[in-house]
Amino acid sequence: MFEKFTESARRAVVLAQQDARERRQGDIRTENVLIALYDTPSSPGALLLRGAGVTRAEVDADIVRMRRGDGPDPEALATLGIDLDEVRRQAEEAFGPGALDRTRAARGGSPRGHIPFDRSAKKTLELSLREALRLKHRHIGTEHLLLGLLHTETGAAHHILNARGVTLDGMRAAVEEFGRGAASG
Repeated sequence: MFEKFTESARRAVVLAQQDARERRQGDIRTENVLIALYDTPSSPGALLLRGAGVTRAEVDADIVRMRRGDGPDPEALATLGIDLDEVRRQAEEAFGPGALDRTRAARGGSPRGHIPFDRSAKKTLELSLREALRLKHRHIGTEHLLLGLLHTETGAAHHILNARGVTLDGMRAAVEEFGRGAASG
């Protein structure tokens, strides 16, 4: 499928992996793909996002806010009967003092090598192809990646964009209009 990607779309995929690595994630998520579109600044996807009034800074702030909820919440876990201090005590009893501090996550180590796409990001790539076919395009550009991100089943990027008023139907119209006057990428 990647042979159908334009140079800008390929670059966005590489940049999404880089963003996931910098954020110390074990997989590439839709929000990484969204950020990567901004990092290909002259591509149709980036131009369409800027035209919709959605800035990279806003998207990045939304991602950071979402990630704050990723760590263990001691109060929420306590309502389930889980005591984080007790978990730590038992881990250290079984594996030695500082056992949890020796994990890759605790050291802040970033994933090395290939980082896989999570299920939503894979779905985004599939939907990008479908959007390109719907438009009768013979390639997949950053504009198609953007459309793929706007489908409801594609996770965080969909929610971020939707909260900022960017919808699939609206962006489809913008892509069609954009396509009348510019080269794809």
